[in-house]
Amino acid sequence: MSASAVVRPSSSQPSQPAQPTPRRSPWRARLRPLLMAAPIVILLAVMLIYPVGQLLLLSIRGESGFTFAEYQRLFASSVYVEVLLITLKVSLYTTFFAVLTGYPIAYRLSTLTGARKQRLLFWLLLSFWTSFLVRTFAWVVLLGRNGVVNRTLLDLGLIDQPLSLLYSFPAVVLGMVHALMPLAVLTMLSVMENIDRRLPSAASTLGARPGTVFWRVYFPLSLPGVAAGALMVFVTAIGFFITPTLLGGRHETMITQLIIDQVMQALNWGFAGAISVLLLAVVLAVFFVYDRMVGLSTMAGGAGDTKTGKRRGGWSRSLGEKVLATLGSATDLLLRVLPRHKGEQGDGPLLRVIVFLLVVFLAAPALLMIPMSFDSASGLAWPPKGFSLQWYQQIWDSPLWMQAVTRSMLVGIGAGLLSMLIGTPAAFLLVRGGMRGKSAMLAFVLAPIVVPRMILAVGVFYFFAKVGLVGSSVGLTLAHTVVAVPYVVITMMAVLRNYDTRLDLAAYSLGARPWATLRRVTFPILGAGLLSSFLFAFATSFDELTIALFTSGGLSTTLPKQFWDEITMQISPVIAAVSTCLFLFIAALIWVAERLRRRSLTA
Repeated sequence: MSASAVVRPSSSQPSQPAQPTPRRSPWRARLRPLLMAAPIVILLAVMLIYPVGQLLLLSIRGESGFTFAEYQRLFASSVYVEVLLITLKVSLYTTFFAVLTGYPIAYRLSTLTGARKQRLLFWLLLSFWTSFLVRTFAWVVLLGRNGVVNRTLLDLGLIDQPLSLLYSFPAVVLGMVHALMPLAVLTMLSVMENIDRRLPSAASTLGARPGTVFWRVYFPLSLPGVAAGALMVFVTAIGFFITPTLLGGRHETMITQLIIDQVMQALNWGFAGAISVLLLAVVLAVFFVYDRMVGLSTMAGGAGDTKTGKRRGGWSRSLGEKVLATLGSATDLLLRVLPRHKGEQGDGPLLRVIVFLLVVFLAAPALLMIPMSFDSASGLAWPPKGFSLQWYQQIWDSPLWMQAVTRSMLVGIGAGLLSMLIGTPAAFLLVRGGMRGKSAMLAFVLAPIVVPRMILAVGVFYFFAKVGLVGSSVGLTLAHTVVAVPYVVITMMAVLRNYDTRLDLAAYSLGARPWATLRRVTFPILGAGLLSSFLFAFATSFDELTIALFTSGGLSTTLPKQFWDEITMQISPVIAAVSTCLFLFIAALIWVAERLRRRSLTA
């Protein structure tokens, strides 16, 4: 799976000659796109639009008809407004630092080729797909009173007593930046890879120094990616609840935590719906502002809205150019005192050091769980004492953990297969189909990524409660398919864009029918890409917690839900052992999927 395909497909598509398919009647030609789009449209209509719509209706429907009592209650108390402001504050800080620290990684990735790029991309994808629970729990261990940070500072004599690093605003922002930085990198990278490298080279040829070239030429061209990355991070951060719950205190309560309390404890569906409407309104408002300022076309790798750019002219553009010129001059002065390095652009020693430290920041917390999982002591403390396999044995002997693993595997396989069967025809339609409104169709397919996961989870829970699917593996598989199918569509669109359609044309010219061509030519070549998309859909389902928190049931839960229950009740080395297993499992999936992707692109 390519880096640019992890979050969204690029809008640029190579021109493909029309396929000389056999004659068919006009009604068949019109029916074929409808049949290809029907599975994903039905899935999202039943499992996304209807449940979320029902939840939103609950907020304005009372015993005596329509009412706005829940909204009056929502804004009558300053507590809920303060929680919303805290949510916005945390999300904005997270967005700023995630984009700021992710930009150097995306920039370096866009300049690398071959094995070096694949190695860096592997660590980035590993951080992207590693469970949020594993990464957040790692920060609990790092920042705890007996954690790695306090233990190191005490041993160095820098402090006399442990610092209170957990349950604070900085801890929440740090954990969320760590969790969402890979998303920012992958979103920005999809734009940076399409920047014409001849433009910075031309500026250098005309005498511009490296710092000026970057700030005056390259950085403005990368701004659509920066804006898209900021949007994706902000929308994801505003719906977070794992990191604030584990790393924050009562002053860092997020709006999603209020929704959980209203559903799980108070059983107040109407008020939960009102809070969900407020959250959804904030997300839609952000998208509206983004569209007016930048243009939604940048979400697909476009150049943005030129009319908007013209309206921003005058003094604001002049001020921006002066700021960029000042940054360019300051960077040039800094580069003069650094050792000279002759190599490809973007491969200087300073950038390499910065990227290396950032990759260590991304990977170290999860890697830290490995030595701690073999600790012979009964508590999580640093450094580990002794060596023991008792915690892995305890997982193996526990019916709860083994049932959770089995159910997660079965649900993940089911969601992966369903996502592949439903998403692949949609990808074919979006890449090769001649239908109108492809942009609207793509936006509809990506809706499960845009809608905050908490709103989807509560809506599905309410829907399942009415039809009797709460606690069933079938219901959980369908719900996970909704959140996994966009990744299948994105992956297969990237694979299909690199597929040589002349092979299909050759089959047609030899008399092969469309179905025979798909079965004997297209699908065998795309097999590696299909398997890769299945693995990513499986990984999405295997790591999903928000939906499982409501709909998995209490008797036989999923692995993330069991992980969550264990963390909220106690902190033990068993969690470190589970974290290690999850980390290694996801690493194996990423390695296999990446090899399959490269094989599909070179086939």
